Amino acid sequence: MHIPLWLIFAMVALVFWGITGVTQKLSTNAISTELSFLWFGVAMVVLALIVLPVVVPHWHLTAKDFWLAVVGGTLNSLGAYTSFAALEKGGKASIVIPLCYLYPLLTNVLAIAFLHETLTRPQLAGIVLALVAAARLSQEAPAQTGQAK
Repeated sequence: MHIPLWLIFAMVALVFWGITGVTQKLSTNAISTELSFLWFGVAMVVLALIVLPVVVPHWHLTAKDFWLAVVGGTLNSLGAYTSFAALEKGGKASIVIPLCYLYPLLTNVLAIAFLHETLTRPQLAGIVLALVAAARLSQEAPAQTGQAK
């Protein structure tokens, strides 16, 4: 059975991001959102400097491609920053991270609008289930006061 390379990369990303949710919560329990975000940025720069000599990039970019990459990186960074803030302000990793990672729902809407992609019925059902899951995840039980009920 042949496994497509894109699927392998997607599964590795899933593992990395799954672990990231816990490491982000642990860091924001100990240090501020700003420091967590700063070290996140340092790690990105260090990794970029390691990857750059190994994978020679294609530098012939149009201005449009350059700015799309810059905007994408900026939005990714702002998403990371706000997820750190949500965790630092008391959000549980088991709730914050799954909610943050429902961003593909917005990606689907934008892909339909701007890239003229289409969704199948099973994909639409998946979106509806994801929205239901988001609503259920965001409903926290009230805090226990220590008294028996």
